[in-house]
Amino acid sequence: MVRAAMRAPYLERGEEQALAVRWREKRDQHALHQLAQAHMRLVIAVAARFRYFGLPMSDLIQEGHVGLLEAAQRFEPERDIRFATYATWWIRAAIQDYVLRNWSIVRGGTSSTQKALFFNLRRLRAKLAVDGTRSETEIQQEIALAIGVSTSDVATMQTRLSGSDLSLNAPLTEGDDGSERQDFLVDDHPLPDETVGEAIDDARRKVWLQDALRSLSPRELVIVRERRLKDEGETLEALGTTLGISKERVRQIEARALEKLKAVLISEHPEAVRRLS
Repeated sequence: MVRAAMRAPYLERGEEQALAVRWREKRDQHALHQLAQAHMRLVIAVAARFRYFGLPMSDLIQEGHVGLLEAAQRFEPERDIRFATYATWWIRAAIQDYVLRNWSIVRGGTSSTQKALFFNLRRLRAKLAVDGTRSETEIQQEIALAIGVSTSDVATMQTRLSGSDLSLNAPLTEGDDGSERQDFLVDDHPLPDETVGEAIDDARRKVWLQDALRSLSPRELVIVRERRLKDEGETLEALGTTLGISKERVRQIEARALEKLKAVLISEHPEAVRRLS
C-alpha cells in the first residue's frame, strides 16, 4: 500500500478540481479512486504522527483512508482551496478517533480539551523539559495553562500515558506454571456464600429477638428499646427522667430485662444465643 501510494502521480489543481466535480456531480467511482490514490501519501504522512501510541501502522493508515473518503464526500470544488488542505483535517480526525477508541480499554475524557491533552502532552512535555530548568510541578502547570485544563488532569493523563493496559489473565512469568495476575489479587470481602448466609442468619435472629421481646413488661420493653436497640442509646439519667424513676432503678430494670431475654432465647434457640448484656 505504501509503495503504491508513493508511485501515484501528483495532481495539478485543474486535474484535482475536475476529478472532484466528476465525483460530486456524476458519482464517478474512477474519479474518486484517482483522487484518493493521489492523496494516499498524505494519509501515510498524517498516520505516521500517531505511530508512538503503539497501534498498528496499517490500521492507522486504513482509518486515515476512511477520513480521506469522508473529505472527498464533503469537498466543494468551487471553493478556492486545494483538496489536500481540506482533507488533512478529516484524515487527522479519523485517526485520532481510532486512537482514542483503541489505545486503551479504559475510556478517557471525550471533551475537546481532554483530547487536546491526550495528543499534545508528550510534545509539550518534551518541549518544556528540554532545558532542564523547570521542576515537574512547573511543567505540569505550564501544560495545564497552555491546554486549558487543571494540573490534576495533566497528572492523571501523564499516568495513563506512562504505561499500557495489562490483562489480568496474562501469565505472571514466562514459565509454564499457569499463574495469572488475577491469582494474586487479594479481596478482603467475605465470599458470596458467606454474605448470603450471614444475611439469612441475621433475619432469623431478628425474628427470634422480636419473639423474645414479647416476654417483657411494657416498662422493660421501653428501656431495652431505648437503651439497646437504637443506634444511639439513651442514657440512664435521661431515661429515668422520662419514666419518672432514678437512673439506678433504670439500670436494675434493664439488667433484669436482659436476663429475661437471655433465658427465653436459651430455652427456645440454644444454638444461636447472643450475648445481650
